[in-house]
Amino acid sequence: MKTANQQQLQVLRTGLVAGTLASFASTGALMLCGRREAGSMVAPTNATSHWLWGDQAFAVREPTLKHTAIGYATHHASAIFWALLYAWLHASRHPAQSVPAALASAGAATAVACAVDYTITPRRLTPGFEHHLSKRSMGIVYGLFAVGLAAGCLLAQRGRG
Repeated sequence: MKTANQQQLQVLRTGLVAGTLASFASTGALMLCGRREAGSMVAPTNATSHWLWGDQAFAVREPTLKHTAIGYATHHASAIFWALLYAWLHASRHPAQSVPAALASAGAATAVACAVDYTITPRRLTPGFEHHLSKRSMGIVYGLFAVGLAAGCLLAQRGRG
């Protein structure tokens, strides 16, 4: 039986690993879809900085510290938040024992994140990349977020042994 401290450390480790992989995977999708649909690999990530810089962030198509770094840091922090929440909710349950189970669970968590992002989150705090991407591309971005989340959780589980 794990102590509360051991369980908290495991949740933190899983959240950091899974959130980082989810961030990397979804950022890759943002870059590819952004290049195809907006003519800029960084425009969707720049748009994420709109919480700080306002609507001007939607027009920036070149990499800048002001927009790209803040946009990526914001996206990464959000990915860590959702992964920590996911890891915490599953801490007392048996972890997924298979890739399909991990993908299903991560897909459900990602669907909740997407719903929260676009229903109850104030406009200024939405991801922002929806200003550059089609619904199809948004599905790809969130789908790869789920894949990264599942992979990160499985990797963190494997590292426990």
